[in-house]
Amino acid sequence: MPGTPYDEMHASDGRVREHYQTFASWLARTPSERVAHKRAEADTLFHRVGITFTVYGEEAGTERLIPFDIVPRIIPASEWQHLAAGLKQRVRALNAFINDIYHSQEILQSGRIPAEQVLCNGQYRPEMQGIDVPGCIYAHIAGVDVVRAGAGEFYVLEDNLRVPSGVSYMLEDRRMMMRLFPELFALHSVAPVEHYPDLLLENLRSVAPPGVNDPTVVLLTPGAYNSAYFEHAFLAQQMGIELVEGQDLFVDDEFVYMRTTRGPQRVDVIYRRIDDDFLDPLVFRPDSMLGIPGLLAAYRAGRVTIANAIGTGVADDKSIYPYVPEMVRFYLGEEPLLSNVPTFLLRRKEDLDYTLAHLSELVVKEVHGAGGYGMLIGPAASKEELAAFRQRILRSPEKYIAQPTLALSACPTFVDSGIAPRHIDLRPFVLSGREVTLVPGGLTRVALQAGSLVVNSSQGGGTKDTWVLER
Repeated sequence: MPGTPYDEMHASDGRVREHYQTFASWLARTPSERVAHKRAEADTLFHRVGITFTVYGEEAGTERLIPFDIVPRIIPASEWQHLAAGLKQRVRALNAFINDIYHSQEILQSGRIPAEQVLCNGQYRPEMQGIDVPGCIYAHIAGVDVVRAGAGEFYVLEDNLRVPSGVSYMLEDRRMMMRLFPELFALHSVAPVEHYPDLLLENLRSVAPPGVNDPTVVLLTPGAYNSAYFEHAFLAQQMGIELVEGQDLFVDDEFVYMRTTRGPQRVDVIYRRIDDDFLDPLVFRPDSMLGIPGLLAAYRAGRVTIANAIGTGVADDKSIYPYVPEMVRFYLGEEPLLSNVPTFLLRRKEDLDYTLAHLSELVVKEVHGAGGYGMLIGPAASKEELAAFRQRILRSPEKYIAQPTLALSACPTFVDSGIAPRHIDLRPFVLSGREVTLVPGGLTRVALQAGSLVVNSSQGGGTKDTWVLER
């Protein structure tokens, strides 16, 4: 992994890269006062629309805006074609893996992945063993986090297959840029993303139970206090489907029904934004007030489709991540188009010893962690933080992985001091139905603090519009 961050806009000699030249010219001739005014206008509009993110654990004002930056992240068409092909390949392999481990477990029998890594994993759901799902699709919506190391060099940082979030910010960022700077879209041939809700609904309808010709699709939310509730309501509204909570649904004779003012209505596809543990109190957590009693029985009977499927979390666990390239080879007979980041599994003694000896150089993550929590970024940690994290690792090494500190690519970003480079990543959203599809681009997240590598919204990161050029 290179040590010098790749600059998305400028080459090493300072020249503006070809795909950024039109934007750079526009920026140079646009008065700074107009740019500042438009940034303030964007904040006002986001407040008005209610595009917020709930931050757990904060005493004052749990809801806040995700900072939005008006310098877009631009990707040339040729780079996107390679990246999109690699993402589709990866998600096909992940779906094949999940189907396999809940059926014949051929990859485990072959020894390509240690069986205990899967069967003893906290995200493995033995209740799903032998259940057939429509099209053998488990991860209907996948958010794959990608980082750039150089020109055309993309690495997958992690796979999000349980309840991936962020697509609403991708869509709203595009709307905001088109509203604030319509002239930029006249100058650039930017691939559209606004058809994502239609594509998502089409994919969800395509995986309805057999024999259902006009499926009823609902979006299941934990409720208004969830950190991503804005997105749940936004997507339901955009798709024209009902936003429901667990209390709005019930199971009768292994069919799922929605309570309506006109009486019960059968539900065929549930796009769930609730973790496995809370979906069915008769099977998982008995104290759950968010789920639907009997849901798993209806699922097992093939009378409802759940997207994403129960048990997909085993494939996005960080201890399974190192094996994804082998899944591509095993199930597809192809070489991976996208590389993984080199990863140390701390349950292995040699990996543990190396990590402890180089802790100040590495990033250490909890295998079940998300949102930037439970991480150690060695180069940015104090001696006290390193010592405390060392003890956490020693208590439960199997709960952690370690990776080299990545030189995430940087993109010019408006900050208090003006325009300065900030590190970014990219989360494209891959949809699996009759076909594997994705809209061009994704959610670009940006670390707003100078030198920071943590782009997560829960840790103070912001977002940018992502432009894939059509030519």
